[in-house]
Amino acid sequence: MTIVQMLGQSGILTLLGMAIVFSFLIVMIVSITLVGKLLHALGADKDVRLSAAPKSGGASGTPGAVTAAISAAVAEYGKSRK
Repeated sequence: MTIVQMLGQSGILTLLGMAIVFSFLIVMIVSITLVGKLLHALGADKDVRLSAAPKSGGASGTPGAVTAAISAAVAEYGKSRK
């Protein structure tokens, strides 16, 4: 087997591998899109949006006591630096 033949075979193998990976990615994108549309049509995504809403307290869903403790610590730190 000559070097030209081996390079030809390795080129074919490379293109075949890239085609398989590309095909898998296309199938994965299509399936994720279809599942997303199905969940939206069934209304199952509404529960996720409601549970992701912030709890009482800060904007990120931290409890009020934690927000108050952090605010007090920042205020004390500011007083000690003056």
